[in-house]
Amino acid sequence: MMGMNDLALREMNIVLIGFMGVGKTTIGKAVAKKLYRDFLDIDEEIEKEFQMPTTKIFQEIGEKQFRKKEKETIINLCTNQRLKVISLGGGAFLQEEIRNLCLSNCIVFFLDLSWESWKDRVSMIIDSRPVLQGKNSEEMKDLFDERQPIYEDHHSKVLTDNLDVDEVASFIVDSLKTAWDIYEPNH
Repeated sequence: MMGMNDLALREMNIVLIGFMGVGKTTIGKAVAKKLYRDFLDIDEEIEKEFQMPTTKIFQEIGEKQFRKKEKETIINLCTNQRLKVISLGGGAFLQEEIRNLCLSNCIVFFLDLSWESWKDRVSMIIDSRPVLQGKNSEEMKDLFDERQPIYEDHHSKVLTDNLDVDEVASFIVDSLKTAWDIYEPNH
């Protein structure tokens, strides 16, 4: 198992966290392209394995099995692979083991979005997010607020309100390159 001390900063996986619908997948793909890395969306990896969408996995197999597979997938990626950009599902970081592993083996960026900006996106994402099914606006706000403190464990935070995908991706890449130059100037 590789730990932060064993791996050069430049080789570490980059993990994007944040509430569902914040743009982790879209931004992650843009970051990966700019850094010439492979991109992996954990939810998509699980969907491939079960050969069904996340909403169906939740309905037919259950959230508990989904979370178990999510943990196995993340542990494998974070301990056995490098040079990846990884998007975690909105609920993955709720699991302490996942949170601790990502923080010690990867560079974690929290993509933050205000409730007001997120509300504008809900109609586009609600059908593909099983934990939003059947919830009213107040219940969604409660879930949003409940998860925010979990995301506060990170290495860097990007407030994505009023920024487009390329602006966020460029900010992440620029901050990574600055950190690499400061902490590993001779690589």
